[in-house]
Amino acid sequence: MDNFSNEQNERRVVNNAAGLNAFLTKMYGWMSLAVLISAATAFLTVNAVSPAVLTGGTMWIAIGVWFVLPFVVSLQALKRPTLAIAALIGYSALSGFVFATIAYRYTGASIAAAFVSASAIFITMTVFGLVTRKNLDKVGRQAIAALIALIVAMLINIFLRSSMIAFVFSIIAVLIFTALTAYDTQKMKQMYNQAGSTGQISVSGLAVFGALQLYMDFVNLFLQLLQIFGMSDDR
Repeated sequence: MDNFSNEQNERRVVNNAAGLNAFLTKMYGWMSLAVLISAATAFLTVNAVSPAVLTGGTMWIAIGVWFVLPFVVSLQALKRPTLAIAALIGYSALSGFVFATIAYRYTGASIAAAFVSASAIFITMTVFGLVTRKNLDKVGRQAIAALIALIVAMLINIFLRSSMIAFVFSIIAVLIFTALTAYDTQKMKQMYNQAGSTGQISVSGLAVFGALQLYMDFVNLFLQLLQIFGMSDDR
């Protein structure tokens, strides 16, 4: 009887591990696709669209929609995965368009350095979030609180226009999104273990939701690092 129970437990562990691996593959797959779409869109936009278009009313409309779409993805991911996937792809393409408006201000060397650095930080912290046994909930709450305070301070600095303050804020932002990457990774793993494996929610929808969270972590790491590396060539 004990042997039968042990076999059942072992089989359940294997099934959970296989399900988690499949979930993580989907999540990182959607996240990687979003990054690739953004990079391709930014490249095509820079090479095919006039800078005047990227600095006029079109840019402000794009930025407005850019802020709204993540909420659409988040709200629809667990209810309508197909719609959420379409919104994620649209959001990543729109992000590429917005990034193109930023790319004109920096050299290729700065963009490459920021991308490589963001990738290294992201990979390190997402692996840490997956393997660590330490609960990162407290770290996540502190990082979110710090991010809210930082956003307020950044809005104030728009009027002050201090490049030194902006530089310091970028460093702080990198630290915040470094912590959030590990926290969001662990959170998605926990959400799958608590609900996804029992069929209470759509695993595909949860994967899209997680992809959005991690995509935004990576994008913000990249943008803040770009400001740091590009301080000397910001045009």
